[in-house]
Amino acid sequence: MRNNNASYFRRGLRVGIPISLGYMAVAFALGISCKSAGMNALQSGFMSAGMLASAGEYAAVTLIGSCAGALEMITTTIIVNLRYLLMGSALSQKIGPDTPLVHRFLLSYCITDEIFGVCSSVEGNLVPSYAYGCTLISAIGWVAGTVGGVLAGSILPAWLVNALSVALYGMFLAVIIPAARKDRFIAGVVLLSMLSSYLFSAMPVLNRISDGFRIILLTLLIAGAAALIRPIDPDTGKPCVKADKERSSS
Repeated sequence: MRNNNASYFRRGLRVGIPISLGYMAVAFALGISCKSAGMNALQSGFMSAGMLASAGEYAAVTLIGSCAGALEMITTTIIVNLRYLLMGSALSQKIGPDTPLVHRFLLSYCITDEIFGVCSSVEGNLVPSYAYGCTLISAIGWVAGTVGGVLAGSILPAWLVNALSVALYGMFLAVIIPAARKDRFIAGVVLLSMLSSYLFSAMPVLNRISDGFRIILLTLLIAGAAALIRPIDPDTGKPCVKADKERSSS
């Protein structure tokens, strides 16, 4: 049994190498943002080790830089990372029914977009040691990239640091644009989110709302409205628009 687990662990390490390299590049830009927010290498590395989530960490760093309160940081991070709850629910169906409870808890740390995709594609039941190997090498790249970005932010000129910080916006665009091009509804939601965020920052009363609660409000309102207007079928993962039309016509 030990040899079998070791074999799966090594396979996970090999599969996780490309993920680790990609994480390192993105985390480098995140580390520069951490430096700009006043965080040191130890604080930034500890944060990245505890939360393998680029969007969640970027939101947290933004709030730290704006001197937001702890309640705002915790609530915003939970909402931004809420998709991992759905991934965890899906991955719980992938592991064997006899998997010990301790492994179920440990696997919750292994859930990121990329690692979830790799683990979901495994044939048969997911062996926890496979996810551990993939997560270990990926986490090393993520933490190393973050710490490297903080250290580089102390050495590189200010203009170059500001230029590299734009890489995070490029990362978000790389996530949003493909989905928006495939689905006009998603494109509309993205544009509505941008417009709403601008209005919140420009209008006299709304601009008094802090960045943290602004993210919370917009996420709940826009994402909630989108879910009501165009729900997703849990079995197919596709919108239920056609089914709703059929029900209304009948």
